[in-house]
Amino acid sequence: MSEDLHNPRSPRAWAGPLISTVVTLPAAALALFFGGLSLMACDSCDGAQADRFTASFDAAWAVLCTGLVLSLIVLVASWSLPWRQRQAAARVLLSLAAPAVVLTAYVAFTALVDWP
Repeated sequence: MSEDLHNPRSPRAWAGPLISTVVTLPAAALALFFGGLSLMACDSCDGAQADRFTASFDAAWAVLCTGLVLSLIVLVASWSLPWRQRQAAARVLLSLAAPAVVLTAYVAFTALVDWP
């Protein structure tokens, strides 16, 4: 009982994680879609250029997938924090971090690929 008096329940604790979910999941789906679609960028390549592209794409794809899994973990963490006032700042930070991780993973993906 005394813990409830010193650390009240936050009435809008769900808002940050919900907005983050609505932004993060479609952004992650789009990043995955365009990342997979970019494999066709080197359909007409051959020889050394195709080898360089494939090697760089494989590494970049691993980075993209890892980043998307990390964003999902951050999103779940934002939902799983206790819904108390004391956790409000951490919840907001995690809610903002999830879509930022998706964006960072996609930018890293495009930077790592040796485009033809």
